[in-house]
Parts: sequence; C-alpha cells; structure tokens
Amino acid sequence: MRTRGSIGGRLRILGLAGLAALALATPGARAQPASHATLAPREADFTIADFHFRSGERLARLRIHSRTLGQPRRDGAGQVVNAVLLLHGTGGAGTQFLAPQFADVLFAPGGRLDPAKYFIVMPDGIGHGGSSKPSDGLRARFPHYDYADMTAAQHALVTQGLAVGKLRLILGTSMGCMHAFVWAQTWPDAAAALMPLACLPAPIAGRNRLWRQMAIAAIKADPAWQGGDYATPPVQGLRTAEDLLILAGAAPWPMQLALPTREAVDAYAARETAARVAAAEANDLIYQLDASRTYDPSGGLGAISAPMTWINSADDFINPPELGVAERQARRIGSARFVLLPARADGHGHGTHTWAAFWQDELAALLRRSGGD
Repeated sequence: MRTRGSIGGRLRILGLAGLAALALATPGARAQPASHATLAPREADFTIADFHFRSGERLARLRIHSRTLGQPRRDGAGQVVNAVLLLHGTGGAGTQFLAPQFADVLFAPGGRLDPAKYFIVMPDGIGHGGSSKPSDGLRARFPHYDYADMTAAQHALVTQGLAVGKLRLILGTSMGCMHAFVWAQTWPDAAAALMPLACLPAPIAGRNRLWRQMAIAAIKADPAWQGGDYATPPVQGLRTAEDLLILAGAAPWPMQLALPTREAVDAYAARETAARVAAAEANDLIYQLDASRTYDPSGGLGAISAPMTWINSADDFINPPELGVAERQARRIGSARFVLLPARADGHGHGTHTWAAFWQDELAALLRRSGGD
C-alpha cells in the first residue's frame, strides 16, 4: 500500500438526514472534521491489478483509498484482533466518520471505538472519494460497478492490503449498512460482530428505487450531459437530482422546526441546492445511485451467524418502517437484535446513522456480547 501522511478529501454535506454525504444536518449546518488532536488518520492507496467487475468489465488498476486510525494489535498467533471496518454511505467517503457527531463521540479517549484500543479502517468505496471513479477520466466508460464489486474490493483491501484475517467489527451506514449485509453473506466468518445502520436487506424497489431513477434520469435528460462527455456540468439535471436527494434525506419533524416560515424554506432551498450542485460530479453521482441496482441479500439472511445489532430510524424516508420489512427480515437472523429508533424533534431521520450519541450504548452492548470488550 502507498501511504500518505495527511487527511485528504473534502467533506460533502452531512447532517439532518440523508445519504451519508448527500444528507442535511439542521438546515444551514455543515459537518467539520473532529477536533481531537489525536485524530491523525494515515492515508493509503491500495491497488488491485486487473479487477473483474460482475458486469463483465475490467479495470487494469483499481485504486482503493483508505484512512486508518490506531494500530493493529496481534494475538499470540500473529493475527490482528482489533480491526474495525467502517463503511460509508452513497456519495460519501471515509471522511464522513471524522465528522464531530461521530468522531467526537466514538473516537474520543475512552470512547466506544477509541483508536488507542482499536485499529479503525475507513475505506472510500469504488466510485467515491479518493478511490477509482468515473471522474478520474473514463467518465461514462468507467465499469458499471455494483455493491458486490464494492465489497469485493473492500475485502481485498482488508485481507491483502492490511493483512487482517478477521475483523472485530463491521459498522456500515446507509449504503455501508447494505454492504455489511453483503459482507455477512459472502464472507460469513469475516467479522466477530456486525452493526448495520439505516438500511433494509431487501432489493431496492418501490419509492427507494424510484427517487434514485428519477435523479439519474434528470441528469441524463439535461442536453449538457452529452452522454457523460460534457464540456460544462449539466447544471439543470444536477439541480433536480440534488433536490430529490434533499427530500429523500429529510426528516419532517426537525425540518419543520428549523424551517418554520416560507421565507426560511425559500432561503434554505436556494442556498442548499446551489451548494450541492457546485460540489456534485454528474457521472460519479449517476454511478453512485445506480450501484444499488443488483442488491438483494434477502435469500441468505438465515445463514448469518455473527452477532448483529441492526438499527433503523422511525423517521427514515429511505427505509420507511411502515413497510414492516425490517421486522420480518430480522426474525430470520438468529444472531440479530433489531432496534427502531423513534422519531424525535432533535433526531436526524435517515442521517441518524452518523449521529453516534443516539446509538452508542447499543454499540457498547454489541461489543460486549460478541467478545467481552
């Protein structure tokens, strides 16, 4: 692995509720890197030669970028015993876990994931952050990756790049939550504990697929897109896509309190949409939203044996609890504890996955029941 010494990348919008970096916080707020002086992630690029995608496409060199905190600790047989894999959401990157609502709670000295105790691994998924992605140059000719490809690359990073045989914990948020379910079925013995946050182990269908497809179609319908070979960004298509992402990530109760007047809503919409469009990259966004198209772990849930605590939120537009999917599927996983966090005025809807104060006690309990930490 080729390492870098400083924190790289830029946090996109984190907050109120939404897809990792495609979400809001309280309107107008922005997540900033955590302030702990001890947080100095080491960065690295791991290269996989001749990577084969499930689509049949290939990439001669696939780059997976990652950040790590802490040091590996080994047992008497030389095996790493303290590695924790954190998997980000759609449109995000490993940097999302450096935001204060996560890092200041979990990475603080004595915190549930204190880097003095754990070796924290935060990769950027294919198509995201510093990893290989369409905007590197191939644009719409980049291989059409899916979640199976993304988790295969993560697995190679962990086992080959970092020489970790078994993870102490896999914690994934939103898309990373879905990746955790893929990991649990593809490599059943890869982790001692699993904590998926804000997803369903079912195909992306219904409203969840509809808004994704609408966002993709909006970009492709913009004449400026030019099949992905645009000279100037397809701003009108991106505007519609980002507006859909705002709504998909929103939690009604806190948003009503934060935006109580027409003027407040109008000002927020103008400011937020403009900021998102300026930060967006059209081809990357299309690929990110489309990667969920083949996801369906529902058939193998009964084979999951690692202790799991799976948490969703009652005010999550993307994973609506009224469908009853989570309760039905959780009963098929003998090792799972499913928790539905109630909607509340100070909540964050889908984005509650990144606000660790709401669920850190469940994490502590999972670590205890899966290994005595």
